[in-house]
Amino acid sequence: MSPHTPRAPRALIAEDEPILAAALAHALQRLWPELDIVATCPNGVEALRQGLALQPDILFLDIKMPGKTGLEAAEELAEQWPDGVPFPHIVFVTAYDEYALAAFEHAAADYVLKPVNDARLGKTVERLQQRLRDSGNGNGTATASPTPATAPAATAASAADSASDGNMARLLSQLQAMLPPAPRLQMIRAAVGNSVRMIALADVVYFEALDKYINVVCQDSEALIRTSLKELLPQLDPQQFWQIHRGTIVNASAIATAVRDEAGKLSLTLRQHPAQLRVSPLYAHLFRQM
Repeated sequence: MSPHTPRAPRALIAEDEPILAAALAHALQRLWPELDIVATCPNGVEALRQGLALQPDILFLDIKMPGKTGLEAAEELAEQWPDGVPFPHIVFVTAYDEYALAAFEHAAADYVLKPVNDARLGKTVERLQQRLRDSGNGNGTATASPTPATAPAATAASAADSASDGNMARLLSQLQAMLPPAPRLQMIRAAVGNSVRMIALADVVYFEALDKYINVVCQDSEALIRTSLKELLPQLDPQQFWQIHRGTIVNASAIATAVRDEAGKLSLTLRQHPAQLRVSPLYAHLFRQM
């Protein structure tokens, strides 16, 4: 295939209910016959694996799935997506209309309500086709990777991808905010031997995911708590604690500098701790110059 030869756009569907997955696939085949559905995944874990392997142009992700939710799968895909490859357009699939309010108005994503409705899905298809055209991919088609002769276009695409990362991070944050609010934590209670250590949140430099535990890192000590970042994050003040990676949450007041290396990867230095923390591209927008 030559560099500018159009190919059919490719999509992945992640839906844990087989009947609904089949209904969505059949509706897409009616409304967009050129669309190639390359995989149908029954859960978020498989969506992550297949998404990275197949690198489709479009992802239809059910928001609520076992293993990983659609939100978690989208976040991890964004973090692990290879450099230089355009990130897929995302359509979230949900049975809950409250998820589909303001979060989608200005974000680089769309949504489809269950059960699938041809009228609504048709509008989504039109938007996806337009986004593919806006990306320089012709009439709702995809193109092969650019050659060195198209390097300026590739640079522009990279800038667009960076903006999309910021949009995706904001979208995920907005969707998470629509979930029932969790009570704010005041103190961290960490078991140390036969005692319980009380750690004020202001003393925490960062939280680091370690398998089924979280390492609570302070200026001069560390402690383990048995929970996940997914459970912890809604209990923290988002103005004070920033997620910078799927496995790291940092106290914003502890950040000294954000440094980009020669490869363009971003990391943080801290005010009173020697650790350097890697920032996922998904959260790099937090450190753009004001």
